[in-house]
Amino acid sequence: PVLGWTAVTGSVDPGALLLFLIIFTWTPPHFWALAIHRAEEYRKVDMPMLPVTHGNDFTRLQILLYTVLLLVVTLLPYGYGMSGGLYLGGAMVLGLGFLYYAVRLYRNDDDRMPMRTFGFSIIYLMALFALLLVDHYVPHMMLLFG
Repeated sequence: PVLGWTAVTGSVDPGALLLFLIIFTWTPPHFWALAIHRAEEYRKVDMPMLPVTHGNDFTRLQILLYTVLLLVVTLLPYGYGMSGGLYLGGAMVLGLGFLYYAVRLYRNDDDRMPMRTFGFSIIYLMALFALLLVDHYVPHMMLLFG
């Protein structure tokens, strides 16, 4: 998002850095959930992935911690004034949904949770960025057609 934002505006704006921070914070829980699912394959080829080097329990804890951090980071666009209440409400719902998956994964009570968490993380990021767009354009559309 930083390159695109900079190409359009001609400057590196804090808003672009916030989008980068969201993706940066989202990446570990997204990727490590898949890594837990594929841990044996990584182990067989001596690929030093977190579940291989530190174990699944440690990896699940890191996913949970990063998900909590992600929930906080996704509130920053609202705090910065980059988005409104629609985004804030949606980000909270999505963040709590991601946290639900991370807690379930941390509890290790279902072998399907790594892939379910991974799958939700993809939907999460797409929906979060869609909310930013909708939150930005809906007020403009209401003024235009309202």
